[in-house]
Order: sequence, then structure tokens, then C-alpha cells
Amino acid sequence: MMLKDKVAIVTGGRQGIGLGIALALAKEGCNVVVSDIDQNDCDVVAEKLKSEGVKAIGIKCDVSKKEEVDALIAGTMKEFGKLDILVNNAGIYPFVPFEKMTESDWDKVMNVNLKSIFLTSQASAKVMQSGGKIVNISSIASVVGFEGLVHYCASKGGINGMVRALALELAPRKINVNAVAPGAIETPGASGAMAEETKQQMIAGIPAKRYGQPEDIANAVVFLASDKADYITGQVLVVDGGWTVK
Repeated sequence: MMLKDKVAIVTGGRQGIGLGIALALAKEGCNVVVSDIDQNDCDVVAEKLKSEGVKAIGIKCDVSKKEEVDALIAGTMKEFGKLDILVNNAGIYPFVPFEKMTESDWDKVMNVNLKSIFLTSQASAKVMQSGGKIVNISSIASVVGFEGLVHYCASKGGINGMVRALALELAPRKINVNAVAPGAIETPGASGAMAEETKQQMIAGIPAKRYGQPEDIANAVVFLASDKADYITGQVLVVDGGWTVK
């Protein structure tokens, strides 16, 4: 995939989909900056990635805060001298009925899920060279509705719109911007606390008849981050086992 010696940042990289993405990039020879809100967790993942024979560091970052995002990019440049790939994976999805949703509930989800992508993409675009790749993790919640997740669905729909517009602005610089929209993925956050009966009901509604794994999303990200996707920009790749085509 021609990712050897490339440098990637993966936000929300300490577990679940983010961890899967970081591991997949490392296996392709990519040096990785693991970013999340807990420094120790970032360091643990970075050590795991080094076993793939690549360089890796952890940098604590609250992606909803500009000063911390700027420090993340500066730390990456100090360590590696370049940034080739940005994977915006960090996100939250607290279930709240719409009528009980507070302004702070709304703002927190928008700040972590959408404002963060503005901050990280802008800071990264300033240092990326031609051939850079920005890959955002959206969700099928951007195209179908989920009760209790009005703020989350809105934030992911915003990502899709942003991908298209930003792709146009960065195309002259040969920086590609795309998104991957996962369906139901087996992660500690998404399915770890779910009752087995509920899991089986969800699986019954997925044409592929299984939950997706972090690797399924990671494989799509690796492709979009590679030279094989040089002519793809402004797109949202849905990876959901066929859920949204029914």
C-alpha cells in the first residue's frame, strides 16, 4: 500500500476502532502518533505498535480544544518532521432522549465529534505536503436516524458535508479528504454493555449476519490513506455489512 515510513496521527486511538486503525497502519509500515485523552493509554498502545517494527509515540489530546490540537501537531512535527495522514476517529455517543437533551449535552457531542475535525484538519493541512490524506470516521448515523442520538446523528451528518467541501479546498494541494462510515462494530463502547438478546436482534437486521470488527473499518482507512486512493476525494465509504442498503 506504500505506507512505509509515512507518519499518521490517529485520534481516539487507545481502544476500539481507533486501536484497530493504529495497528493496521503500523502493520503497513506507517509510523503512528496515538492520540487520546489518557496519556498512559496512549503510551501502552504506542509500545504495542513498536512491536510491528515502526516508530510510535502517544500524545494526550482533548481534540475539542484548539491549544491541545495545536500541541498534538507540534509534537508530531517535532518527533517525525512531517505528517502524511490524519485519521479523525475520536468521538462520543451518549444516548439522551431529545426532550431531555441539555445545551451542554449538545455542545459536548458537537465539540468532540465535529469541531474537533475542523481543528485537527486545519492544523494538519498547514503542515501536510502534496499526497497528504485526511480520513474522518463518520457513521451510518449520518444517513439513518437513531433514537436518543439526535446530537450524534447531526454531528456525523456534519462530517459528511465537511468532507465534500474540504476536499474541494485541498484538492489543488493534492491532499485527499474522505470518510469511512461504520455500521454496527464490535467495540468495548458500542457493544460491550449490550445485552446478548439485543446483539442478536441487531445481527438479524444486518445482511452480512455479523457485527463488524475494528479491522473491517481499519482496512477501509488504510486503503483511503494509501496511494491506491489517490484519485478518490470527497467521498464517504460506508462499511456496514449491507445494513443501509435494505
